[in-house]
Amino acid sequence: MSSPLSVVILAAGQGKRMKSDLPKVLQPLAGHALLSHVLDTAKSLGADAIHVVYGHGGDLVRERLSKEPVNWVLQAEQLGTGHAVAQAMPHIPDDHRVLILYGDVPLIRKTSLEQLLERCDQKSLGLLTVMLSDPTGYGRVVRDGAGNVVRIVEQKDANTKERAINEGNTGLMAMPAASLRKWLAALKNDNAQGEYYLTDVIVMAVRDGMKIGAVVAGTETEVLGVNDKVQLAQLEAALRAERATQLMLQGVTLADPARIDIRGNVTVGRDVFIDVNAVLVGNVHLGDRVRIGPNNYLKDCRIDADTEIHPNCVIDRANIGPRNSIGPFARLRPDAVLHEDVHIGNFVEVKKSELGAGSKANHLTYLGDATVGRKVNVGAGTVTVNYDGVNKHRTEIGDGAFIGSGSMLVAPVKIGANANTGAGSTITRDAPDSKLTLARARQVTIEGWKRPEKKT
Repeated sequence: MSSPLSVVILAAGQGKRMKSDLPKVLQPLAGHALLSHVLDTAKSLGADAIHVVYGHGGDLVRERLSKEPVNWVLQAEQLGTGHAVAQAMPHIPDDHRVLILYGDVPLIRKTSLEQLLERCDQKSLGLLTVMLSDPTGYGRVVRDGAGNVVRIVEQKDANTKERAINEGNTGLMAMPAASLRKWLAALKNDNAQGEYYLTDVIVMAVRDGMKIGAVVAGTETEVLGVNDKVQLAQLEAALRAERATQLMLQGVTLADPARIDIRGNVTVGRDVFIDVNAVLVGNVHLGDRVRIGPNNYLKDCRIDADTEIHPNCVIDRANIGPRNSIGPFARLRPDAVLHEDVHIGNFVEVKKSELGAGSKANHLTYLGDATVGRKVNVGAGTVTVNYDGVNKHRTEIGDGAFIGSGSMLVAPVKIGANANTGAGSTITRDAPDSKLTLARARQVTIEGWKRPEKKT
């Protein structure tokens, strides 16, 4: 049985090269903070405790991630990675394994960390390395003639021979807490940076007869850190490509895999098509044969089978039934519920409203806080006037009703089943079933009227 696991995430760096007031670990990647990505991976490992070592901008970091189940540990002075880990050690029992992660290395894979933890026990230390085409800036992994890891040398302290090594240290490692505590106490800062390097524990572990179990990361991408906006954009592109590939492997047709942004969890049916520049945020479900046109933004929504979203729509926390036609230029806001065969056309906005099967609102309309029955036709320019300046009120429209163009439905109001409202009406009282209700001012033509002229 594996010993308990404590995860330590180092997140105290300032990130000066970001040139931003936002702390580095809060910089956004696919819509979430860098640190959030690392925390999600750490939680997936089933750790007994997660400790986040924070420093620069710490109050904001804690505020933004206040709901995360972590122990926050302050590193008041940034004296190196070894010093940072030491701040967390008073919270970690000796019988735990300790996994070290970094808040600015967001794409690390769960599978790599699981392999790393398999190499860690009371007599061995797990170390994640990576083969680099250009190792500049990385600590080099030095092995002996038998291929055993014996030490890690930082770039600034490496000699010419060591700098030629292309196996780099990722900084991610797993080791027994009791041993780590002893090694951290013995760290010295006699190096080019004047810092306490966590990597120096490798030499101490070798001296103590510990086995160094090196795991080589599958790709460079998963261990890349972020120090500036250029590297952040590179990771954004890498993550975008990875998620696009996952969708295509599930059978989705993408018009251009380079032009889709997936910033959450997407589940799909069969034969889904997504055109260019779609942004999918949060939890999005696309049913069989759904078609998403270009330039659409989908957030926390469900779109059922055979529905088409035409170009330039915003679908935000809405549920859309089968065989719907939405857009172009439509906006479905939170709590919009559309049943089957509904048509929502251009420049129509739906908020906190339910539309029954076969209903249509095809042009220039606002439906807010409304219950719309089956096979209702809502004419162009219709507004449910739901707000009195203080409270929101509901509009109810019965099955089969026909709402004339330009109707103002002043809530609270009920339009009966199969009722008609005349075009241009302002309806302030309930309209009865199966009758035409009009509310228009008398049309008047003013004789002798002249258009005003501009004074010279």
